[in-house]
Amino acid sequence: MRRNKADASVFILLVIILILAAGAAFAVYTLRSDPLGETFASDRVINTLFVIEKDQKPLCSFVLMFYPATGRAAIFDVPGDLGLIIRRVDRVDRIDTAYDPKNMDLFREEIEGLLGMEIGYSFIITTENLGRVVDLVEGVEILIPSPVERFGGDPVLFPSGKITLDGDKARTYITYELSGEDREMVVFRRQRFFLGFLKRLGEMNRALKNPGAARLFRDSFTASMNRRTRARLFDEFSAIDTDRTGVQSIGGDFREVSGQVLLLPRYNGSLIKEIVRQSLGTLTRRVEGSLSERIFTVEVLNGTAENGLAGRTAELLRGFGYDVVSIGNAERTDYDVTEIIDRTGNADLVKIFGGVLRCTNIRYESPVSDIPESPEGLSPQNFEYRSDFTLIIGRDFNGRYVTGG
Repeated sequence: MRRNKADASVFILLVIILILAAGAAFAVYTLRSDPLGETFASDRVINTLFVIEKDQKPLCSFVLMFYPATGRAAIFDVPGDLGLIIRRVDRVDRIDTAYDPKNMDLFREEIEGLLGMEIGYSFIITTENLGRVVDLVEGVEILIPSPVERFGGDPVLFPSGKITLDGDKARTYITYELSGEDREMVVFRRQRFFLGFLKRLGEMNRALKNPGAARLFRDSFTASMNRRTRARLFDEFSAIDTDRTGVQSIGGDFREVSGQVLLLPRYNGSLIKEIVRQSLGTLTRRVEGSLSERIFTVEVLNGTAENGLAGRTAELLRGFGYDVVSIGNAERTDYDVTEIIDRTGNADLVKIFGGVLRCTNIRYESPVSDIPESPEGLSPQNFEYRSDFTLIIGRDFNGRYVTGG
């Protein structure tokens, strides 16, 4: 009798062990087949690398940070001529020398080290396949401020205004460079295209799930994930409001290194990591109201005698995602203390802005000018648009932080 009871106990124990083992195996399989499930469960930001490739080299690379819980996103443009110590060769070189279309790990790891974050997913699309996808989504709308013409060789012609690029024009738009054209214009053009492309993918997400379109769309990308995860990612990305999402460039200074001109990140790369942390906080911060959803405008005024300080500070603030609408000189050049003028009326938001520069000297001002009394009532001419913040730089600003409190 005792032996039968012992055998029954052993049998029950074995059954429990088998159930637990099966459950663990199922959990591992589930996470491998759907790693996004773990991301959602742990309430993390989804970081994804997009590479548009030409001739087996990155034409442009973007890191998309997206937080599903708030629906907010941030995008970082990683230029190919960025100079870093490439670990594979142990020397300073262009970051795109680490690129291998057959092994994205090396390139992704260099970008992870640059930004100070993990990148869970990656997509590669060649310029040829990009044209096919653009046609598949029925074009990408782009705003072109002035007509573009080039004669000799392959002609380029884009009219001004809002136009819809088909596949061929999309390829031309992101690859052409005019003689003597400023590098920043080329970068800006590719950033605008990527935002328009991302927006169109979101708008056409449902149509891209039709069997014929899904196959062509899927085969156009090289992805670091299975089909299920890929589909779910684009489902999530379709919720991004690209009109409220900016592309942040990595700032730096051009220097000649070993016979080539490289863009070296400022402050040995610590600045871009700080910008990423700031962006991460903005994405994950749950703030009620529409103010938290938009990009804030800044006016930068130089209150010192140091030439070019307003321009350099404007570039710094743009890196943190602020829209610098104007730069100039203050009414005098003897400001001892840096000052922020706030017109949002939101203490939390101006505190975040001040934290970028470690400036705590803040005063409030109405966002519109005083409205004179008029028997005809209010008129649009009575209103004067001012930026959300005005930064007046004083002598206590060292080019990065306010040092005097």
